[in-house]
Amino acid sequence: MAEIRIEQLHKAFGEFVAVRESNFTIADGEFFVMLGPSGCGKTTTLRMIAGLELPTSGRILLDGEDVTFRRGSERDIAFVFQLFALYPHMNVRQNISFPLRVQRLPRREVRQRTEEVARLLRIDQLLERPVGGLSSGDRQRVALGRAIVRRAKAFLMDEPLGALDAEFRELMCEELRLLHGRIGATTVYVTHDQIEAMSMADRICVMDRGEVLQVAPPMEVYERPATRFVAGFIGSPAMNFLPARGALAPGRDSIAVSGHEVPMPRLHEGLVGPDAVLGVRPEHIRIGGPEGQDAPLRGRVFGVEYMGTRQLVTVDTDAGRLKVRAPNTLKVGDGELVGLAFERERLVVFDPATDRALRSDLHAGAAGAAHG
Repeated sequence: MAEIRIEQLHKAFGEFVAVRESNFTIADGEFFVMLGPSGCGKTTTLRMIAGLELPTSGRILLDGEDVTFRRGSERDIAFVFQLFALYPHMNVRQNISFPLRVQRLPRREVRQRTEEVARLLRIDQLLERPVGGLSSGDRQRVALGRAIVRRAKAFLMDEPLGALDAEFRELMCEELRLLHGRIGATTVYVTHDQIEAMSMADRICVMDRGEVLQVAPPMEVYERPATRFVAGFIGSPAMNFLPARGALAPGRDSIAVSGHEVPMPRLHEGLVGPDAVLGVRPEHIRIGGPEGQDAPLRGRVFGVEYMGTRQLVTVDTDAGRLKVRAPNTLKVGDGELVGLAFERERLVVFDPATDRALRSDLHAGAAGAAHG
């Protein structure tokens, strides 16, 4: 398998910039997910890694070799498309073994490797079946098998579960992760689905408008988003954002929201302008009585959605409408006045001029834990 290194990778179609000077490294054997909305540049990046698209500038290194302008067939990379792209006139065995037969490998080796991959994917009982009569899940397994059988240096997957229904998609997420664990392949997986990304990735690369905004493990992307876009894109419901004011200098450990001081992690850098944006996840807000001393913000309940062991409470406040994830044992009703308290160590402060998260004790603690 191989490390993939992207250096200043840039792709423009005329005046439209699809990928803007991206830099990141995919470790050998890593399951690396590229996540972002449609048109953010993730598929274009994947196609450049595969050799299906040539970059305007920058470099792509595979296992230390510069493959930037090599043909895809010379890169030893396997590609799995969203649409299964199976050969309808061939059965399952013929579809999986096709790359090996093209290489003119010995018939015995082709048979052995094909059956080995089929067992791995649990479709060995389907080898003689035509692909036209298979379920969507089984057809996707055949497509994966055709990629895996090559034993390529890296596997690139462009929204391979996008055509499946929700139940099959969840099952295939689990199976893909287990499969990755068995074969230990370097895998680059493109998706717009944050649940797929969070459940499968070793690290996530979040992109928007052609730019790489953050590359980090799923937990770090969720708890310590680098930008406001990342914070809003990851999580369901998304992070709450509250307008805040005050000269935020290094060392500051509180921020003014609707005239009330809200404790926050101590800042390690200041803010140029007078305004800021405070970010808080729904599960990091606690609902209490309206007169609570530790509840600096108050509001009225707009609605309650019951979700099994939890409930999602929507509260209208002077700082805007907030979503709160609370235990279902909490009894609140529409129109009720409540107090809101925030988990201090979980708050994130964003600079509205750049949308970048300001470094605080939250980020410093994370860095220390990562190095420890």
